[in-house]
Amino acid sequence: MIKVANQPEYAKLPPCQIVPRLADMGIYIASEASFYRVLNECKQLKHRDKSKPNRKINKPRALTATAPNQIYTWDITYLPTQVKGIFLYLYLVLDIYSRKIVGWQIHHEELSVLAADLMTDICNREKVEKNQVTLHSDNGSPMKGATMLATLHELGVVPSFSRPSVSNDNPYSESVFRTLKYRPEYPEKPFADIGVARDWVKCFVQWYNHEHRHSGIKFTTPVERHTGKDIEILVARTLVYKKAKLENPNRWSGEIKNWDHIEEVYLNPEKGKSEVVENKAA
Repeated sequence: MIKVANQPEYAKLPPCQIVPRLADMGIYIASEASFYRVLNECKQLKHRDKSKPNRKINKPRALTATAPNQIYTWDITYLPTQVKGIFLYLYLVLDIYSRKIVGWQIHHEELSVLAADLMTDICNREKVEKNQVTLHSDNGSPMKGATMLATLHELGVVPSFSRPSVSNDNPYSESVFRTLKYRPEYPEKPFADIGVARDWVKCFVQWYNHEHRHSGIKFTTPVERHTGKDIEILVARTLVYKKAKLENPNRWSGEIKNWDHIEEVYLNPEKGKSEVVENKAA
């Protein structure tokens, strides 16, 4: 069996390929299972063809944010134009702790240098210090381009990347883009030009950051959480619920709603950790 498996015409083939070929020639030596067993005993059960074996891709490092400006996540999404096949590109950076959109821009192209300019502006406005922020993204060319990586190094921002072709390694960006494109105000027709697109996204960001009660941060706004005002709001909200229960205890079948402040937010958490991110709406 080993002698046959190591013949030139079969040496690069697994048993599941060898046995049918032999059968087509009217030859039966053993089952596929027997071939596998014998090859394994002889330490020849390995990748037998020229293609590379499947490469194990490790999950990105688990990250935890306990305050604003610790972990950003960013991505680029397409915005349609009135010219078929031509798109605008929305670059958007989100703070996963507060869910605040800390920066965005729209361009005609996906370029590393444009992403680098956006991050430089964000770090200046948010007064980010070196080694303070980790920036997570997927593996697109603007994310891993030389200009972007060099800029992150200069700014002291630590890059983090998703696994190739695994979208849920970057769930916060996916969530905010879904919220954006499912807003009732999202245009039914493509954008007429980049100016119109920028005006619409500017209004969306204003609403999202300052008015939107986000389910992932106990229905406070991203700006309230980013500035720490959510703590006071949640305490006051708890008192309102407690008072209501005392005044009308028969209307309550259990404890009041939990308005405790969320202390930690996880990105790609290990098993057993709670991942605070929404699948449907941000």
